[in-house]
Amino acid sequence: MEALCGSEGSGSKFWDPNITIHTNNPDLPTCFQNSVLAWIPCCYLWVSLPFYLLYLKRNKKGYILVSKLNRAKTVFGVLLWVVCWADLFHSFHEFINNKILPPIYFITPLIVGITMLVATLLIQFERLRGVQSSGVLFMFWLLSIICGIIPFRSKIITAMAQGQIGDKFRFATFYIYFAFLFIELILSCFRERPPFFSAINTDPNPCPELNAGFLSKMTFWWFTKMALLGYKRPLENKDLWSLNKQDVSDAVVPQLLKEWEVEIKAKRKEEGIFTETSPVVMNHLDGGPEEATVLITDKKKTPKEPSFLNALIRAFGPYFLVGSIYKLAQDLLTFVNPQLLNLLIAFIKNKDAPSWWGFLLAASMFLCSVIQTIILHQHFQYCFVTGMRLRTAIVGIIYRKALVITNSAKRSSTVGEIVNLMSVDAQRFMDQTTFLNMLWSAPLQICLALYFLWQTLGPPVFAGFAVMILLIPINAAIAIKTRKFQVEQMQYKDSRIKLMNEILNGIKVLKLYAWEPSFQAKVLEIRQKELNVLRKSAYLSAASTFAWISAPFLVALTTFAVYVAVDEKNVLDAQKAFVSLSLFNILRFPLNILPQVISSIAQTSVSLKRIQHFLCHDELDPNNVEKKKISSGHAITVLNGTFSWAVESPSALHSINLAVPKGSLVAVVGHVGCGKSSLISALLGEMVKIDGAVSIQGTVAYVPQQAWIQNATLKDNILFGQPFTEHKYQNVLEACALITDLEVLPGGDYTEIGEKGINLSGGQKQRVSLARALYSNSDVYLLDDPLSAVDAHVAKHIFDKVIGPEGALKGKTRVLVTHGISFLPQVDQIVVLVDGKVSEMGSYQELLQQNGAFAEFLRTYVLDDGDIDEDEPTVLEEEDVFLAEETLSNHIDLTDEPVANEARKQFIRQISVMSADGDIPKKICTRRRLSEKKPLEPPAEKKKEVEKLIQAETAETGRVKMKVFWQYVQAVGPLLSLFICLLYCCQNAAAIGANIWLSYWTNEAVINGTQQNRQMRVGVYAALGITQGLLVMISSFTLAIGGIAAARTLHSALLENKFHTPQSFFDTTPIGRIINRFSKDIYVIDEVIPPTILMFLGTFFTSLSTMIVIISSTPLFAVVIIPLAILYFFAQRFYVATSRQLKRLESVSRSPIYSHFSETITGSSVIRAYGRQDSFILLNDRKLDDNQKSYYPGIVSNRWLGIRVEFVGNCVVLFAALFAVIGKDSLNAGIVGLSVSYALQVTMSLNWMVRMTSDLETNIVAVERVKEYAETETEAPWVIENKSPPPSWPEKGIVKFQDYSVRYRAGLDLVLKGLHLKVNGGEKIGIVGRTGAGKSSMTLSLFRILEAAAGEIRIDDVNISEIGLHDLRSKLTIIPQDPVLFSGTLRMNLDPFEKYSDEEVWKALELSHLKKFVSGQPDQLNHECSEGGENLSVGQRQLVCLARALLRKTRILVLDEATAAVDLETDDLIQSTIRTQFEDCTVLTIAHRLNTIMDYTR
Repeated sequence: MEALCGSEGSGSKFWDPNITIHTNNPDLPTCFQNSVLAWIPCCYLWVSLPFYLLYLKRNKKGYILVSKLNRAKTVFGVLLWVVCWADLFHSFHEFINNKILPPIYFITPLIVGITMLVATLLIQFERLRGVQSSGVLFMFWLLSIICGIIPFRSKIITAMAQGQIGDKFRFATFYIYFAFLFIELILSCFRERPPFFSAINTDPNPCPELNAGFLSKMTFWWFTKMALLGYKRPLENKDLWSLNKQDVSDAVVPQLLKEWEVEIKAKRKEEGIFTETSPVVMNHLDGGPEEATVLITDKKKTPKEPSFLNALIRAFGPYFLVGSIYKLAQDLLTFVNPQLLNLLIAFIKNKDAPSWWGFLLAASMFLCSVIQTIILHQHFQYCFVTGMRLRTAIVGIIYRKALVITNSAKRSSTVGEIVNLMSVDAQRFMDQTTFLNMLWSAPLQICLALYFLWQTLGPPVFAGFAVMILLIPINAAIAIKTRKFQVEQMQYKDSRIKLMNEILNGIKVLKLYAWEPSFQAKVLEIRQKELNVLRKSAYLSAASTFAWISAPFLVALTTFAVYVAVDEKNVLDAQKAFVSLSLFNILRFPLNILPQVISSIAQTSVSLKRIQHFLCHDELDPNNVEKKKISSGHAITVLNGTFSWAVESPSALHSINLAVPKGSLVAVVGHVGCGKSSLISALLGEMVKIDGAVSIQGTVAYVPQQAWIQNATLKDNILFGQPFTEHKYQNVLEACALITDLEVLPGGDYTEIGEKGINLSGGQKQRVSLARALYSNSDVYLLDDPLSAVDAHVAKHIFDKVIGPEGALKGKTRVLVTHGISFLPQVDQIVVLVDGKVSEMGSYQELLQQNGAFAEFLRTYVLDDGDIDEDEPTVLEEEDVFLAEETLSNHIDLTDEPVANEARKQFIRQISVMSADGDIPKKICTRRRLSEKKPLEPPAEKKKEVEKLIQAETAETGRVKMKVFWQYVQAVGPLLSLFICLLYCCQNAAAIGANIWLSYWTNEAVINGTQQNRQMRVGVYAALGITQGLLVMISSFTLAIGGIAAARTLHSALLENKFHTPQSFFDTTPIGRIINRFSKDIYVIDEVIPPTILMFLGTFFTSLSTMIVIISSTPLFAVVIIPLAILYFFAQRFYVATSRQLKRLESVSRSPIYSHFSETITGSSVIRAYGRQDSFILLNDRKLDDNQKSYYPGIVSNRWLGIRVEFVGNCVVLFAALFAVIGKDSLNAGIVGLSVSYALQVTMSLNWMVRMTSDLETNIVAVERVKEYAETETEAPWVIENKSPPPSWPEKGIVKFQDYSVRYRAGLDLVLKGLHLKVNGGEKIGIVGRTGAGKSSMTLSLFRILEAAAGEIRIDDVNISEIGLHDLRSKLTIIPQDPVLFSGTLRMNLDPFEKYSDEEVWKALELSHLKKFVSGQPDQLNHECSEGGENLSVGQRQLVCLARALLRKTRILVLDEATAAVDLETDDLIQSTIRTQFEDCTVLTIAHRLNTIMDYTR
C-alpha cells in the first residue's frame, strides 16, 4: 500500500498508531484515507452490481417517465463523475509539469470516477425497469458519505494546524464532491412516480407498500397512516388495503399447483406410467382426455405418494431464503454488543483511556442495536408473508381438489376432516414458518455463545451450561403434564357447556317445576372439578415460570461459583461477570425455543402427510360422460353401462341401456335401494364407469333428493350465478309455489337462508332447489325425487306447473325419479329398475299389460299414495308457512359478535403472534367443534322493517373502560391484587439486589492475585437469587389463586343470575348468545387473562427496574426518560387501538371461509352438474383474500410497533452507555457493567409490554360481557321469609282469577284482559279457543311465569303474588305441551331432589304405563336418557312427564295440550290415569281434541 502512496512525506505511511489510537485527537493517515476509505463504497457497488442487474432483468415493472427528480439525480451523478475526473486530469497536468505524484493520485480518482459513472447509468437503468426507490444506490450514497466524513474533518484539522491550505485544487474538489454526495443521498430518499405500462392498478385502496420508498419499507413507515386511522376511530373493512399482487390467491395458488403437477409427473415417470394422449395431469385445469397405460409396475411395493413438501419448497423456498439470510445477519450481530460491553468496561477501568474511544463505543452499541432491529423485523416480515402465502396456497389447492375427488375418496375423508385440513393444518404451516429458521439458528447461537463464554471464563462455563441442559427435561415434563390437565379440563368444560345448553333449552320446564336449585348444584359441581384441574395446571405453570425466570440466575450462579472455586487465582471482575451474564441471556432464548420448535415441526409433519394424502386421492374422470352424439335424436344415451361407486367396490348398476329422446319426460321407478339415484349420479358422471358409454347433449340441471341450499339470500339460491331477469324470475317463483312463502319470510326473497337451509322447512328447500333448476334454463333436467319432501297438494301443483307435459319444462328432456304413482300415467316413458338393472321400459299402459316388476311396484305403492281430488285447491302445507322469523333468529345468534365466530370455530391459532426474542405464550389448545358452523350475518336489506324479536348484539369497539379492569380487580379481591403487586416489587428488588451485589463483588480489591471473602460473596449472591426465585414462585401462585377466585366469582354470579332471570329474557335472547358467555368468555377469564396479566406485570416491573438501575448508576439518565416515555406511549396507544380492531376483523372474516368450504363439499355434485366449479373457486379465493386482507396489516402492525419500541430501547442503551462515558471518573466498572447489561435487555421487555397491554385489552372485554349478563333483571325471589304458605296449602284447590290482565313483555299488548274466573276445588275444567286466544297465557300466569299487569290470582284465598316463586310452583303441577327431558338418569328426570323413595317412583311409573319399558332396561331406574330425551319416543317422554305429575301429586294439575303429540291409544291411557289418580284434584286442561275433555265438569 505504501508503495502506492509514494515514499516521501508524512502521507506516505499507510497506518500509524500514534496518529490513530494513542492520542486524544485521533485521525487516519492520508494514505489510508485516499486508498481504503475511498474504495470501500466502490467495492460495495461493484460486488452487489451483478446480483442487482440479474434481479432487475427478471423483474420488470414497466418504465418510469423522466421526472424532475430523475433529472436531478442524473445531473448530480454526472457532476460527481466530472469532479472525480477533474482530480485525475489535475494529476496528469501536474505529472506533465514534472511534479512526481504517488500512483494513488491516479488510481483513486479513476476508480471513483468510473464508479460514479456506473451509479449514474444505474439510475437510468432502474428507471427503465420501473424501480421507484433504489435500496442499492441509497446504501452506496450513505457509505460514500460515511467514508467521506473522516477526510472532511481531517482536511480542516490539517489546514488549521498548518495555518494554510496546502493543495487548494484538491481541497476544493473534495468539498464540492462531498456536497454533491450529500445531495444525492437526500434525493435518493424520495421515490419516483409509479411506472408506465405496468398492469393498471384499478384498485380503489391499494397497499401503500407498493410505492413506498426504500427507507419507508425498511422502517415500515408506510403503515403509519393506518395506525393513525385506527387510533382515531375503530377500523372497518373499507379501511383495509387490498393485498399486494404477489400475495393474492390468483398469484399464489397457481404457483403451488404448477409445482405439484411437476411432482405428480415425476412420480408417474418413476412408476413407469406414461400418458398417451394428454399432457395434462390434473383434470380440473384443462380436462383433456387421458388414458394411462401401465408399462412396468412392481406389484409388491406400494407406490410412494408425490412429495408435497418438495412442491412447497420449490414454490415458496426462494422467498423464504431471503428471510433466512436476514436471520443469519441478525444472529451474528447479536454477539457484537457483549463484545462492545467488554470494551466499554475495560475503557471505564482504564482511567487514562481517551474519551473519544468511549463515545465511539457508545455510538457503535447504538448503531449495532438499530441495524439488528431493522434486520430482525425484515426477517420476520419475510417469514410471516411466506406463512401467509403458504396458507393461501394450501387452502386454495385443497378447495380445488375437493371439487373433483371421487365419491369413494369422499368417504375416506369426511367433510369435517377436509375442513380441518384447511383450518388446522394450513394454519400449522403458517405458524411454523416463524420458527423454521430456529432449526439452524438456535444451534448456531448456542455454539457462538459457548465459544465466547469459553473465551471469557474458560472451562467453568460448562457447569452453567449443564444446568441449562438439565432444566430442559424439567420444562418438558411440566409441558407434558400441563397438556394432560388441559385435555381433562376440556372434558369438564364440554360437559358443563352441554348441561348449560340443555338447561337453557328447557329453562321453562325448570321454572314450572321449581327445579332450578338442583340443576344449579349440578353445574357448580362440574365447575368445581374444572376449577380443581385449573388450579393444578396453574401450580404447574407457576413452577415453569419459576424455572424460566430463575434459569439464567442459576446458570450464572453455578458458573461463577465453580469459576472462583476451581482456582483461587481466578478473579471475577466486572468484564467477566457482566459480559458472561449478557451472553447467558442470549443463550436463554434458543435453549427454550428449540424443544418447542422440534415438537411443532413434528406436528406440522403430521399435517403435511394428511394434506399430501388428501391431494393424492382419485379424481372424477371428466370423460365419464361424453358430450358428443352417440345416436341422433336422443338427448341421453347409455350403451352397456356398468357403474360402481368406487373402483374396488362391486358395480351398483350393470349393463344399462337407455335412450331418452329429446324433449321427453322419463320416469324412473323401483323399490328403495334399487339404484334410481345411482342412475342419476351415473348420468352426471359422479360414478366410476367400468364399462360402456354415456353421452348427454346440452347443459344439465340437477335437483338432488336432499335439497342443497347455500348460505345466501333466497334469491341468490335460485339465480345460482345466472343473470337476473325479473319476468323469468317471477314465473319461476309462481311455478314452484314459492310466492306465499316469500310473504311469510321476514325479508322476502332477500331473506338470508341459514346454513344447510336451516330456516326453511323440508318442502321449501326442495322447491327452492327446483326453482334453481328451472331458472337455469338447461337442456336436460335430472330430477332425483324432488316431490317426496313436499305434501301431496304441492306435489301435484309442481308436477302440473313445472315437470308435467303442460308444465314450464315442456319441450325439455326430463328424467324424473319418483315414488308418486299418480303422475305416472302422464309421462312419456317409464324405466323400471330392479337390483341395478333395467327390468322394463315403456309407457304406463304398455307396462301395465306386461304385468311384470312394474305392476308389482304399483301394488306396493298404491296404498300409501292416495289419488288426489282433481278440483281441490292447492293449499300449501302447514309446516311450510310458519314463523320463519323465529327460526331465523335462533340461527343468527351464533355469529353476532366477531369474537363469537372464533368461540364457535375454536380454531385457535397455535401460537400467538410471535415477537422478536420474546418467549412464546403457552400454546392454547382447544377442541375444534366442526358441527357448529355458523351462518353469515343477517340480511342487510329487508322488504320492510320487521319488529325484531331478537336484538342484534353489539360488538365491542374502541378502548376498554377502566371500570372493567376495576371489576376484575374486585373479582380477584382488592387486597390480594395489592399483595400480588407488592410481591412483584419484592422479586424485582431481590433481582436488582443480586446484581448490585455482583457489581460490588467484581469491584472488590485484588490482594495477592485473589479476592477475599469469596465464600461470603457466593453465599449472599445465591441467597438473593434464590429469594428472587421463591418470590417469583409465590407471586405466580398467588396470581393463579387470584385468577381462579375471580373465575369462580364471575361464573357463579352469571349462573345465579341466569337461573333467576325471568322467562321473557330467554324468549328474546338467542341461546347461542348466552352459551357464548358460558363458553368463550368464561374460557378467556379462566385461561387467557391470568397468564396475560402475569406476563404484563413481569415485563412492566422488569422495565421499571431497568430504569431504576440506570438512573441510580447514572442520574443524568433521568433527563431523557420523559421524551422516551412519550415516544413509547404514543407507539403503544396507536398500536393497541389498531391491532385490536384488526384482530376482530380477521376473526370475523375467517368463519365464512370454513362455512363456504363445508357447503361446497356437501354440494359438490350440484356445483359440478351446473358447471359452476370455476365461479366457486373464485368465490373461495375471494373469501380467502378478504381474510388475508385483515391478517396482513396485523402482521405489519407488529413489525411497525417492534421497530418503534425497539428504537426506544436502543436509545436507552445509547444513553446508558453515553452517560457512563461522561461520568467515567466517578463510576466504577461494576456499576457500568450492571447498568449497560440491564439496558441491553430492556428492548425485549418493552416490546412484550406493549403486546401484553394489547392482549389484556382485547381479552378483558370478556369480563365486561359476563358482567353484563350477570346483572340483568331478575324475577321475584324464590322464597320470601315470613310469607311462606302452610305446608299443606292448597288444601281445597280453589282458583280465582279476579279482574286479571297480563302481557308478555313491557310494551306489548295485553293477552288476557280483565279475566274473571272461579274454579272450585276438585273441578275438571277444559279450556278451548283458537291459536293465540291466550290459553297458554292463563296457565303461565298461574305459575307466575308472566306477572300480572292488573288484578290478582288467589289459590285457597292466598294471593299468589305475595309468596315466593318456589313456594308457589312446587305446589302446582303441570304436564307441559313439549315434554322436556334432561340428559341424566331417568330417576333424576323424575325426582331431581331425591325426595321420594324408589317404591314411590316405581308406583308412579306403573300408573303412567312406563313400568314395563323401564323394567325392561338393563339399568332400570338409572337408565340414561340422552340429551333432550332423544332415546325415548315422544309418547314415552310425555308419559315420563305424567309420572312426574303423579309423583308430586299436588291439589292443582294443569295439562297444556299434553296429549297433542301422542297417538289416540296413549291419549286414552293418560286420560284414564288422570281420572283415577287425580279425581279429588282441580284439573285445568288446554285441549286440542274434544274427546279429551268430553267428561269434564265444564
